[in-house]
Amino acid sequence: MDIRERIVKRVARELKDGDYVNLGIGMPTMVANYIPAGIDITLHSENGMLGVGPYPREDEVDPLLINAGKETVTEVAGTSYFSSADSFAMVRGGHIDLTVLGALQVDEDGNLANWMIPGKMVKGMGGAMDLVAGAKKVIVAMEHTTRDGGHKIVRRCTLPFTGLKVVNMIVTEMAVIDVTPAGLLLREIAAGTTVDKVQAATGARLTVASALGTFD
Repeated sequence: MDIRERIVKRVARELKDGDYVNLGIGMPTMVANYIPAGIDITLHSENGMLGVGPYPREDEVDPLLINAGKETVTEVAGTSYFSSADSFAMVRGGHIDLTVLGALQVDEDGNLANWMIPGKMVKGMGGAMDLVAGAKKVIVAMEHTTRDGGHKIVRRCTLPFTGLKVVNMIVTEMAVIDVTPAGLLLREIAAGTTVDKVQAATGARLTVASALGTFD
């Protein structure tokens, strides 16, 4: 299975019926493809859309209908449109149940860095700072290490912060990790890996759950 597919399939299992959900740009948007049967959620987009549908077929593409990542999307029955200011008011007002975001680094306190690397071009911080401050639950969906094998889950973020103590859960191709007041709790490991391999790929200490689960 593709690494990204494994991650988003596992994240999708955290969706609850009736949730209002915001999916970040990139890999997190793929979560919408794996919503479990019987679960009805409403997707929110920061550019002013509530009720985002699946990606369009070629004959459905409407260039005026896009999400916050400038990708063409479809609408579902009951979709509503509004200004970006109103969209962010929903976020800041605590009306988003869950947001799924990518990350450059997450640390053992749940601090998040995902918007810039000093010295590299930055398009902008986007809506992540508002989302992590306003959403009721924050899940980070990311590959466990950098391309050269460096740690992305660390004791303390070294990159500029997006939010402090905001991450509730980390899902990677190797593990599901809860951020708790006592530190990082390893809740599940991917089939085919081991606790030792996950710890070696992690730059912070993990506590292993007493009932450690696995996921495909």
